Amino acid sequence: MATEMSVLHKISSNVKKEAAYAVLDRQATRIKEELRQGARKPYKEVIDVYWGNPHRTGMKPLSFVRQVLAACLYPELMKGDKLPADVRQKAQGLLGECSGGSVGCYTATAGTPEIVHRLSEFITRRDGGVPSHPENIFISPGSQWSLANIFKVLVNREAPTRTGVLAPVPCYSTSALSIEELGGAVVPYYLSEEQGWELQVEELHRALESAKGACNPVALYVINPGNPSGHVQSRKSMQEVIRFVSEKRLFLLADEVYQDCVHGEKSGFVSYKRVLAEMGPLLADTVELASFHSVSKGCMGECGLRGGYVELVNLDPAVMKHIYILCSTDSCAPVLGQIALDLMVNPPQPGDPSYPLYDVETQHIRTTLRHNVKRAHAVLNSLPGFCCQPVEGGAFAFPRLDLPPKAVQKAKEAGLQPDLFYVIRLLEEAGVLVSPGSEYRQKEGTYHIRFCIMMPQHIMEEVLRRLERFHTKFMKDFS
Repeated sequence: MATEMSVLHKISSNVKKEAAYAVLDRQATRIKEELRQGARKPYKEVIDVYWGNPHRTGMKPLSFVRQVLAACLYPELMKGDKLPADVRQKAQGLLGECSGGSVGCYTATAGTPEIVHRLSEFITRRDGGVPSHPENIFISPGSQWSLANIFKVLVNREAPTRTGVLAPVPCYSTSALSIEELGGAVVPYYLSEEQGWELQVEELHRALESAKGACNPVALYVINPGNPSGHVQSRKSMQEVIRFVSEKRLFLLADEVYQDCVHGEKSGFVSYKRVLAEMGPLLADTVELASFHSVSKGCMGECGLRGGYVELVNLDPAVMKHIYILCSTDSCAPVLGQIALDLMVNPPQPGDPSYPLYDVETQHIRTTLRHNVKRAHAVLNSLPGFCCQPVEGGAFAFPRLDLPPKAVQKAKEAGLQPDLFYVIRLLEEAGVLVSPGSEYRQKEGTYHIRFCIMMPQHIMEEVLRRLERFHTKFMKDFS
């Protein structure tokens, strides 16, 4: 026990200096090395479900995507008939749009013009004909890069009063940190866990009122589908949000990277831009909006390729010029990430040689996710002390954890947040790496864990089996 407490105190001192993940990752690395050296543990490997990193958890890349990327990297592959005809045709077309015919060359700052144009066509199709204009789209090295740059435009470091951004609780941690690192203030609004993590406009009014005298709120940040909440907003809810930002003259930031990842039978994704356009010109022509998307999420799961985009709506031309200059500082997004974006929005169609395999692979991914969502929900809610709201979209389960008072006291003695204490024990005793809810600014007095559900079914079953066994013992030990 003394050794265990010394380890916990050491972790506690490290947590004060850096993010919980860095500490947990080091712990996981140590455990992996111990396993490699033959240490006897109740598991043979560590399962890392901390991040939304589907390929790491065993999900397979889409063949069409990897074939096109391979051909673009090594055009010799296009000789003969080793690759499907549509793959060769797509790769040839993409290389023809690259300077020098090579993915090793820089592109225009906002992205390869032809790819940007096809992104605008995709958005127009997605939104039922609502026009999208290429000059309003910027390709970036991932959605978080785009979001951070828009925060840079919104946050005024020189102002006598700090700039505020209304952000959800729970909220993806990187987004909130970006605001604070720029000198801005996060104004929390709480999603209603009891109502399935619903965004309620009354709470937005409360949050805005709470900011008086503390900061100057200029923007509202929403994540739909939610991360980590898994909630998918209804059209009615989105309309209420749009009226709110219009009335309060706030900039609307819509993080929509999980739009291709909706699991609920009664849920469906609709973009904020489409809802805004359908509310009539009084709102559609005035509300300022930035919408973000990425190749990291959905069926592609290509996190490492670093490709995303932001579409801007109703911004002043002077602001657009400033954003263009800001985005120019890093030359251009990775070319392979840009190509992945193009493949995401223009996949094989019925009749194409690659379509049958593409259809099988994407349907398998969607079926797997639906299965995992149901299994996680059923198992978690069967365990005493756990309560998991339905996961309608996104890549994570975010169950609430009612910890015994003895466990909470033990965590405090170790100088740790109670859910981090739980997560550390879970990693050590069961070999499962999840993230603590305290990383996502949860409501005071509540505890959660977050873990990725984008993995093969057999791995999900193993995660749930280990979690169930550990949790039962944990609750017994601290009852």
